[in-house]
Amino acid sequence: MPATFVVVPQWQGSGSSRAMRLIDGADAIRGDLPSSATRLVEVPAGAGESLETGVHRFSSLTVVAEAVDQALADVTDVPIVIGGDCGVEFAAIRAAVRRSAGPVAVVWFDAHADLNTPESSPSGAFHGMVLRTLLGGGPAEFADSPVVEPGLVVLAGTRALDDAEADYAEEAGIALISPDRFDSPDAVVLALRDTGATEVYLHVDLDVLDPSEITGIAFPEPFGVTTAQLTAAIRAVREEFTVVGAGITEFAPSTPEAAVDDLPAILRIVSALVR
Repeated sequence: MPATFVVVPQWQGSGSSRAMRLIDGADAIRGDLPSSATRLVEVPAGAGESLETGVHRFSSLTVVAEAVDQALADVTDVPIVIGGDCGVEFAAIRAAVRRSAGPVAVVWFDAHADLNTPESSPSGAFHGMVLRTLLGGGPAEFADSPVVEPGLVVLAGTRALDDAEADYAEEAGIALISPDRFDSPDAVVLALRDTGATEVYLHVDLDVLDPSEITGIAFPEPFGVTTAQLTAAIRAVREEFTVVGAGITEFAPSTPEAAVDDLPAILRIVSALVR
């Protein structure tokens, strides 16, 4: 499918001590994308202030969200957002929902649920709150009403939830596809059918992969999915649903030179999203 890549090297939403390596990760991926179909969003150099929101670096995050809005405003094909931390997905998914006439389901391929609120978050980092913010539980300054309803969300490959996240996911009825169900690529498709949506946004945090598959991530979790399982699931979704956007986030190689070791796996994911 025709795609426009929007590269957003945001690091301010991360709670990792290696957050600024996300800049190197985004730049490494950008180097292997077609330049004619790629846009770069400028990210503030400064960390920013929380502004009493409970979200670290909130002021910089809002600047980036506005810049992502502008970068996506005239995209006529399918936008693929390349982070940066998971926080870049807030503006990307909001834009996808605004562009679509019907409901948009969200598949959250991620080791973590990112369902904390500013009150429940142990870190204050936005990348652990972004999905909950889309569901209406984040700072009102970002969204004063839900962008997506819980029944439209599928957590896929998720295996590390804080207690407050697990409680919320169960109460809200959010579907969860554990990594051991990825033996069949149809597991995600079946969960998507239950949402009733025909359009879908695919979020990929690279830590959904097992640590044996990728090294350049800040929060590895054991017992993840393989690259082959992930790409098979993506292709199965694309066969049945209309993909209206996607994101690949959280690539933080130890050094710019080390990025080359993980790029083959990442480019397989890119290929699954667009071919």
